[in-house]
Amino acid sequence: MSEKNSRYLSKREQQIMEIIYRQGSVTAPDLETQLPGAPANSTVRTLLRILEQKGHIRHEKQEGRQVFFATQPQDDAGKTALGNIVETFFKGSVTRTVSALLGEKDLQLSDQELDDLQALIDQARKEEPKP
Repeated sequence: MSEKNSRYLSKREQQIMEIIYRQGSVTAPDLETQLPGAPANSTVRTLLRILEQKGHIRHEKQEGRQVFFATQPQDDAGKTALGNIVETFFKGSVTRTVSALLGEKDLQLSDQELDDLQALIDQARKEEPKP
């Protein structure tokens, strides 16, 4: 499987990853009851196999059951996913990405959040070499 194909998740794969990150681990029967639309056992197992082939999850046998875990911490996976979004939708521009977020009508940033963002910008200025 190509690296590009392994990065992207279908909607159903994303739902599974969200459950795994929320709970820490899952079994196929867990997913059958938690995924919307009550997917069949064979569908869930196929999706788990695909996620394992893509490198997003791994499994262990525990008490005769296959238990599935994420292969990387949630923060790392989030950074990878965000990087893909920045590349795909904002032509690699962090400025365009942040502008889109800040332009959201429903986004209400507190003074503390704005201060935190300013501190991150100030730190980035100190760390990045000027061209």
